[in-house]
Amino acid sequence: MTQFDKALKTGRRLNRDGARATRTALSGGEMLQAAGDVINARLEIMAAGLADPRKIDLTEMSLMSTEKVEALSASASAMAKTFGDIGGRLGSGVMTEAGLASKAVSAMAAAGTPAAAMQAQYSYAVGWWSRAASQMLTLNSELLKGQAEALRPIHATAVANAKRLKK
Repeated sequence: MTQFDKALKTGRRLNRDGARATRTALSGGEMLQAAGDVINARLEIMAAGLADPRKIDLTEMSLMSTEKVEALSASASAMAKTFGDIGGRLGSGVMTEAGLASKAVSAMAAAGTPAAAMQAQYSYAVGWWSRAASQMLTLNSELLKGQAEALRPIHATAVANAKRLKK
């Protein structure tokens, strides 16, 4: 792959990451609006129940906690998966980098001249910089994806409740 092809690929990834971050921010705003609507509707239900206990909606009151627990559990599960995947990727990257560093040290030790040793060190350093930048871009992409996946169940619950409770 040429440097130009790598730059295009990186540009596409950055564009996708920006679009994902934008969608997640919009989804977060929609979720906050829905949460406000749900809180308002449920406060009205509770006030009606306090004014006349015969009118209390016990089904809705029980949903207040069970839905939160379910949505937060799904969100936590999504984040745990994301962090597990990231941890696996980072661990693999560390092992790969240790092997490459070992090869670089061997190449420097086997070099016949100081210039050859410096060339081996320089080659490793340039390669490391490229790999580190690529890994950071991948990490950023995975974190954005994880954020979106963690927000999804909370957003879905809040929006569904807002629609259901809308009068």
